[in-house]
Parts: sequence; structure tokens; C-alpha cells
Amino acid sequence: MLKRLLVIIVSSGFNFASADVSVVDDTGASVRLVQPARRIVSLAPHVTETLFAAGAGERIVGTVDYSDYPEAAKKLPRLGGYSQLDLEAIAALKPDLLVAWQSGNAAGHLDKLRALGFPLYISQPNRIEDVAREIERFGVLAGTSTVSGAAAGRFRERLTGLRKQHAGRPLVRTFYQIWKQPLMTIGGQQIISDVIRLCGGENVFAQLETMAPTITVEAVIAANPEAILASGMGEARPEWLDDWKRWTSIRAVARNNLFFIPPELIQRHTPRLLDGAELLCQHLETTRNRRRGK
Repeated sequence: MLKRLLVIIVSSGFNFASADVSVVDDTGASVRLVQPARRIVSLAPHVTETLFAAGAGERIVGTVDYSDYPEAAKKLPRLGGYSQLDLEAIAALKPDLLVAWQSGNAAGHLDKLRALGFPLYISQPNRIEDVAREIERFGVLAGTSTVSGAAAGRFRERLTGLRKQHAGRPLVRTFYQIWKQPLMTIGGQQIISDVIRLCGGENVFAQLETMAPTITVEAVIAANPEAILASGMGEARPEWLDDWKRWTSIRAVARNNLFFIPPELIQRHTPRLLDGAELLCQHLETTRNRRRGK
């Protein structure tokens, strides 16, 4: 398969020699293009959404499953899932830029694409502020800096407002659940943990270095969070969130602090992350209000 991919690359006649466009990606690597990208392949749903926010949506020639926002993204050609890419289909599109997800795409796939000579930007925003920087970088790469600069500015202004609004609020020990089987949460380096901090919360598993560690029910009981947040996989509140009700010794259960946040608003590193942050902050404020008399 690699030989067939090389044939596609050679026949496309790309020349990436002298660079007129340059940015540094989230891994610290320099990404250089001879001109702003015109044929971009997005390898993750959050990348697709952020490219649109940066004004580069019309430059995207292919993306992966679950890239469903904005509406125009649903019409883009699919190139497999973010964890199972169709490398031949990617090469056949002759992209002049690939934008990948460090913790989502398979490292082996990215190594193969890099070896074929495609310029590769690696996305891994782990802090809320990183979203604004990524919008700006995508604008530079696509030649849409006017649009991306304005979008990044709006994001930062809104973030500043949220910080002021929730600064100094009483701390809420918080457990965020990604999934039930296996039971998964977020480590301290994951961007949702940063959202929890923004809202005056403390991730009870922040000491874990893995982005999405597997834990036990016993560990949650021992951590005794005051709020439990979950998103699941769809738009509806996951039924398994209420499974915690059997563990009445957990403070979050005793005070009915079991909350749902739509995953597309909190589990994607995009401008809509601030929509998810507003909901999360509201839930933690509800948690504080329920302390009265208890």
C-alpha cells in the first residue's frame, strides 16, 4: 500500500522547498508551506470545526467521521475515522496540508503520512487559551488571518468575561465521567480539567497524567466529589449517570449533583468549548447553592 501511496504523491508534482508560510504546531514543530493551503485534509472533528471558525472551511477537501459542525462540514468527503484513517484516500486528494490530532490519530498513520512528504500540523490544545491560538494558526496556514484574528479575539474576550465572573468562587471538588465501561475520567492535562478550574472547580483526578485514564468505582467513592459531570456520546443524558445514585455516601449523590453536558460542547477543542464552560460553571454554581443547610 505504501508503494501505491508514493506513486500518488510523486504524480501530484508537489514542491515544498521554499516556505512562505510558517507556524509552530502544538508539538513545537515548525510547519512550512510555499503558499497558503488550498487543499486541506482534517483528521479530527474538532480540527474541522476550528478550520471553519478560522475562515478556512472552503479549503477543506476531506475529513473524518463525526465532523458534523458547522452544517457545511456534513457534506465533506469522509476518509475513515480519526483512529482508523484511509491513507490511500487521503493521498488521492492531493492535499497541501494535513491537520492531525496528536492524542486521537494513530501515531503510525501520522508517521506514514509524514514520510510521504505531506506538510503535517499536529493539534493538541490542552488549555482553553490554546483554542484561540489554534484559530489564529489555521488562519495563517490558510491565508484567512483577517477572519481567524477576529474569531480568536471574540473567543478571548468571552473567556476573559467568564474568568472574571467565576474568579474567587468557593472550590467544588468535581468528578468528570467520560464513559461507564470502562469507567473513564480526565487527567489534569486534559482541556476539560482546565474548564473545571475556570469554573472554580477541582478535578478530583487531576493528579493522573493520562488524558483519559481508566479508574474504579472505589476510587470515585474514595475521592468523594461534590459534583459529578458526564457527557457520554450523544445529545441525550446518558442513563448510566444515574447509576451513581446507589452510592449514597458520595456527597454529589447525597445532594443530587449529577449533571449532564452535551459532548459536542465540552469534549471538542473548538470555540464552542466556551458554551460547554458556561454550562459547567452553572452546574458548579448549583452545587454551591445546594450546600446551604447541609
